[in-house]
Amino acid sequence: MNRDTVNILCKLFDLDEKVVKFVHSKEKLICNKFEEIDQIKEYNQYKVINSMQEAKLSSTDFNWTTGYGYGDIGRDKVEEIYASVFNTEDALVRPTIASGTHAITLTLSGLLRPNDEFISITGSPYDTLQKVIGVKGDREGTLLDYGIKYKEIPLKDGEINIEEVLNNISRNTKLLLIQRSTGYSDRKAITIDHMKEIIKKIKDKNNDVIIMIDNCYGEFLEKLEPTEVGADIMAGSLIKNPGGGLALSGGYIVGSSKLVEEVANRHTAPGLGKDCGLTFGTTRNTLQGLFLAPHVVSEAVKGALLVGIVYKELGFEIVPEIDDIRSDIIQAVKFNCPDKVVEFCKGIQSASVVDSYVTPIPWEMPGYEDKVIMAAGGFVDGSSIELSADGPMRKPYYAYYQGGLTYEHCKLGVMKTLNNLYTKKLIKKLS
Repeated sequence: MNRDTVNILCKLFDLDEKVVKFVHSKEKLICNKFEEIDQIKEYNQYKVINSMQEAKLSSTDFNWTTGYGYGDIGRDKVEEIYASVFNTEDALVRPTIASGTHAITLTLSGLLRPNDEFISITGSPYDTLQKVIGVKGDREGTLLDYGIKYKEIPLKDGEINIEEVLNNISRNTKLLLIQRSTGYSDRKAITIDHMKEIIKKIKDKNNDVIIMIDNCYGEFLEKLEPTEVGADIMAGSLIKNPGGGLALSGGYIVGSSKLVEEVANRHTAPGLGKDCGLTFGTTRNTLQGLFLAPHVVSEAVKGALLVGIVYKELGFEIVPEIDDIRSDIIQAVKFNCPDKVVEFCKGIQSASVVDSYVTPIPWEMPGYEDKVIMAAGGFVDGSSIELSADGPMRKPYYAYYQGGLTYEHCKLGVMKTLNNLYTKKLIKKLS
């Protein structure tokens, strides 16, 4: 980093020079890892390009339609491309899917019937999904309220406990759920290799059980996706990795034609399925975001590594570790102190290009049991592939960092977080 860059960072962003130099010195420790990230990016970029070419994507596919959406050829093209990218028979990709939680809920409610059982085999799922299931919050309208049975099997040493999984599959077990990402936990993301091994063992014993993946935050982290190693169906959000920062809203479900059809019938109505539903002119944003996604994800992963090395070198526990295989974009830092989580998130917010002047505070967000602080100043509201961070206000007080459309923006975010902690004497010294 040259003197001019140091000066402009200190002058324009009110950073302490010691902070800038400290982050730059730690950046040197991870640069050797960038080549592997770029190799994954390149592989996935060509996969996306080929899918768009094979679908014969045309400029006319970006045109608007109205009403029922029967003639929405752009919608059909988006779904053809998504099915190709994730190597599945079919896809449901709609801007009317409000979030990743909505996509997962649609999938579960579309596939499960009263008295069916499903098991989360990666322990407790993400906070918002616990309220969907009915194990937290008001039970009315939840999956449990509709007579669906639920179990969860904790991880063992950070990995899926296959013995317990196989022992718990019964004739009523219809679906097994794997949450790829860490969520609000202290575990690493589930890698593709581990998923492949687990799925094979499950299918060898019971080929009829549905393996479902919550793929939020995991797209394009590795060369293969869960549906390429045996998963039957998968759900995610367009304002996370695959939207590339351009998708305005939406979610996706990819998998076998039969399963996607069942979910589509839940999304619209039985008999209408995928044939109905307008995309409101979002096709261009959705596909251009997907085109950029492998590159954007690689930038976010580099940013996560920088967060990890900076705070690890300061003595904080981090998840994942620097040398771990990364299977989501999240970098967690264990602060053991609520004030440090708040100042970290304030730093990310102040580095944002939208709403940088806003001060985030912990609040009672819908879907969460604890107060949550969220820093998110993106071009798309709530887009967690853009520079963002959050954390629940509960022990041991983790901050969860994710996103960043460019590595330089990620680096500024890291500097702003550290500057907050350093100037407020929540970190005694930089060494």
